[in-house]
Amino acid sequence: MVLTIDIGNTNIVIGGFDGDKLSFVARIATNANKTEDEYATKIRSVLKLHEVEETNVEGAIIASVVPPLNSVMKQALLMAYGINAIMVGPGMKTGINLHCDNPASVGADLICACVAAHHIYGSPSLVIDMGTATKLMLIDKNGAFCGASIIPGVNIALKALASGTAQLPQISLEAPKSVIGKNTIDCMRSGVVFGNASMIDGMIDRYNEEMGENLPVYATGGLSKTIISHCKHEIKHDENLVLKGLSILYKKNE
Repeated sequence: MVLTIDIGNTNIVIGGFDGDKLSFVARIATNANKTEDEYATKIRSVLKLHEVEETNVEGAIIASVVPPLNSVMKQALLMAYGINAIMVGPGMKTGINLHCDNPASVGADLICACVAAHHIYGSPSLVIDMGTATKLMLIDKNGAFCGASIIPGVNIALKALASGTAQLPQISLEAPKSVIGKNTIDCMRSGVVFGNASMIDGMIDRYNEEMGENLPVYATGGLSKTIISHCKHEIKHDENLVLKGLSILYKKNE
């Protein structure tokens, strides 16, 4: 089994691949203050929960947007399973070109999502990753990453709305029955869910207009399912696109 680990600002997502099959997905909270020992213990517990035998773990690959955890996670995997994990970064074989001002600055999670979209679904395409931040990434007909848009994430906006006002509460993220809210909570839910869906629709229109064609659109990320279902464009949802990209990169670079 190969472990694919996506270290995000909010959660660390762990996937286990047996060949091309994704056997399990688990999430643990991101905490830059935890030590190698703590993460080693946590990962072993998660894999035990999913009935993964220690001897079955043969390799690992990590994508991270939290630099302080890079060496911590590599050391944790070495301690737990005796494996030297691959880190997604500059110089890695990806199978796609990066057409941007500074290719080294492109986030590892963006690269993984684009690699998976290109290899699994083909190009061109527009990939939407909705996590702590909402990212829209353009892949051209040759499979090259051409650029992106980065937008404050759904939960960031929701927390800012509650913390920056005197009377608006913290709420759960779910769609109300109507766009026209009749109480404070439904008003907030309408704005956050339908507002973000409309923003996604509007950005897709702008990308299509600039490219001169209607691009296939793929969405991933922990918050995507809640929002994408309310968009007017046709969008294919693939919750584990980043993990699939990591699996593809592992095979290219092991």
